[in-house]
Amino acid sequence: MVFSLKFNIQCSRQCKDNSRKSSIGYIFGFTVINVIVFGPCLLEVVKSKFVYNCRCVLRGCIPKKLMVYASKYSHEFDESNGFGWKYDTEPRHDWSTLMVNKNAELQRLTGIYKNILKNAGVTLIEGRGKILDPHTVDVDEKVAIVGGGYIALEFAGILNGLKSEVHVFIRQKKVLQGFVEEIRDFVGEQMSLQGIEFHTEESPQAIFKSADGSLSLKTNKGTFESFSHVMFATGRRPNTKNLGLETVGVKMNKNGAIEVDEYLRTTVPSIWAVGDVTDRINLTPVALIEGGAGALAKTLFQNEPTKPDFRAVPSAVFSQPPIGQVGLTEEQAIKEYGDIDVYTANFRPLKATLSGLPDRVFMKLIVCAKTSKVLGLHMCGADSAELVQGFAVAVKAGLTKADFDATVGIHPTSAEEFVTMRTPTRKIQGSPESEGKLGL
Repeated sequence: MVFSLKFNIQCSRQCKDNSRKSSIGYIFGFTVINVIVFGPCLLEVVKSKFVYNCRCVLRGCIPKKLMVYASKYSHEFDESNGFGWKYDTEPRHDWSTLMVNKNAELQRLTGIYKNILKNAGVTLIEGRGKILDPHTVDVDEKVAIVGGGYIALEFAGILNGLKSEVHVFIRQKKVLQGFVEEIRDFVGEQMSLQGIEFHTEESPQAIFKSADGSLSLKTNKGTFESFSHVMFATGRRPNTKNLGLETVGVKMNKNGAIEVDEYLRTTVPSIWAVGDVTDRINLTPVALIEGGAGALAKTLFQNEPTKPDFRAVPSAVFSQPPIGQVGLTEEQAIKEYGDIDVYTANFRPLKATLSGLPDRVFMKLIVCAKTSKVLGLHMCGADSAELVQGFAVAVKAGLTKADFDATVGIHPTSAEEFVTMRTPTRKIQGSPESEGKLGL
């Protein structure tokens, strides 16, 4: 993401008073560089196949979200019928237009990052790449997606919205292992109503290609045929091979993730790691608070040893419907605080009353019974990510249920439900293992 360990960076740092000079060799990703160049140091990018962006901008968050936007229009066309909109012909999607415009936006962002480096006085010695072969992308007719995590659900929604027939194969009984149980059920039900078919407790065993080019997927329960593509969304591993880390003594786990202490230092004192290579919270904003304008920059260049703050990190799944969450799950809250109050709401949003579509919204608040502090806030439904980002400030600040209750809601909105929940759905008594362990 931010610190991918793909670039060799040599940093020569000079104090303002020129009293001492030191040369430190590091392997950094882009955002860390972005911070370093504003300190009292000169940076050179050497012997690199340098890309002016991270995975988030080129292959992850940004292109994915643009494709989510594109795929949502088919649902919105259906919604509009109930509001009186009629179409003489069926709306048609042009894949090539989407790809051209998406790639143009990524190129624009790449140029911005390149200019930031140049304007900051970074000397760039660029590598050179070759295009070995052309690639043509067609919209898939029938797709199998193997995996039940957030990537699988996001692409299931994208492809379904672009009118592909989508089948999702998961080994578990439910999608999104580790998420709130009600949301695991809710998002699966909502996506099924949109036409996505989930095959649960299915373990892929083989893929066969027919004479006509179609693919068949064999699982422990049988063989499913006539797929144009089979997509595996079964997880990622940090790209740390062939960097010589083992040679110098950097400790990694069995998946190749680099082990770091609370200050982001590896087992070799002169080497630090941030971002996805540490395989902790694999989110771009988390990598930013670790490296760029965050803890590592302060530790190394401002002489302020700083630990990144992982309390109440919000996150989202851009499935359709999307999911937003911040704070603890019910299980985590019981382990840490013991007695909790749980508030839930499951309702039909106003927009769906005229569209006639089966869209619903689910919301959940988890509150410490002893202090009334809001420990977790979770939502699945339209605009979840946008809503939860705002409420994340409240959870991070340690606001109580009374603070939520005293807040006037905006009517009519889905968001007002979070400040109008009055009666707990259930009260749970438990024994805390270590109160305050997760820092909430």
